[in-house]
Amino acid sequence: MPWINEDLCVGCGVCVDDCPVGAITLKENQKAVIDEDGCIRCGQCHEVCPQEAVRHDSERIPEQVAANIEKTRILLQHYKSPDDQQSLLERMVRYFKKEEKVAGLTIDKLTAMKADFANARKSVSPDSSDS
Repeated sequence: MPWINEDLCVGCGVCVDDCPVGAITLKENQKAVIDEDGCIRCGQCHEVCPQEAVRHDSERIPEQVAANIEKTRILLQHYKSPDDQQSLLERMVRYFKKEEKVAGLTIDKLTAMKADFANARKSVSPDSSDS
């Protein structure tokens, strides 16, 4: 999911004007913001931003990992015994392994869809006729 680095955004509105689905708006502080639910992930905002303020979500991985660890630390405070704390940590590991599995299976399905689309395009191209 693309996001806007507010430190780089100058509020020029180029991305707002170019977004094909209107998923980008300017906030009161004149910084762009992307509506995650409305975004169709077309990448146009990346292409048109003169300040390179539209960033890729992979840049946020360390931040997301830190947030997951911090949330786990907060949850650990509710457990007094080391055994209970260990059980929570085991549950958190299972939760993230499940998330990892969901992501892996989703990637597999999307890869298959991509191949299906490529094959369908080949079958309708003029070069594929049997004449």
